Amino acid sequence: MKNIIISEKDLEGKVMLIGPTGIGKTTTLAKLAAIAKKDNKKVAIVTIDTYRIAAADQLKIYADIMGIPAHVCYTPMDLKTTLESLVDYDTILIDTAGRSHKNDIQLGELKVFIDTVKPDFKILAISSNIKTIDAINIYEKFSIASPNALIFTKKDETSTIGQYFSLINYSKLPLLYITNGQKVPDDIKKPNISELIQEVLEEVKK
Repeated sequence: MKNIIISEKDLEGKVMLIGPTGIGKTTTLAKLAAIAKKDNKKVAIVTIDTYRIAAADQLKIYADIMGIPAHVCYTPMDLKTTLESLVDYDTILIDTAGRSHKNDIQLGELKVFIDTVKPDFKILAISSNIKTIDAINIYEKFSIASPNALIFTKKDETSTIGQYFSLINYSKLPLLYITNGQKVPDDIKKPNISELIQEVLEEVKK
């Protein structure tokens, strides 16, 4: 089970958060920024989510509160240029627009961004409140982006977590964090495997 944890100290370089719509990626990214800031890393935020009107404004508010820079990029080359200007930063967190796993065109657009800047981490964020088969389908579709870590969001909105282990086993990806609410920076934590196993056992007993 040790291989399903990544220390936050390894979360450096270009870190891109990807995943479906409506799963709390932007809020999660702000939480990750707060963690990196607390660890005395030089942090910057970049968003390529230009689909949602309030997305960039939301991130800029978080960035202002934390005293870190925030940038909005519209094209892959714009993103590449921005990242090159932030080369002295320890951690650059990149927010993306939510993409339907059933929309191949949107996923293709995301891949162009990824291929252009080659992030060090491509974290697939998945909501906790979905069925295992749906989580697997999402992972399979987002495999076009070659994610190398997972975050489960919205643990507070589900009463079952067996899907965590099912997806981890299927994808062979490490679980980085779990979020359990909307509060920044509080509602995020590293997974405790013993606690998660105990929760699953309690589910089975019910």
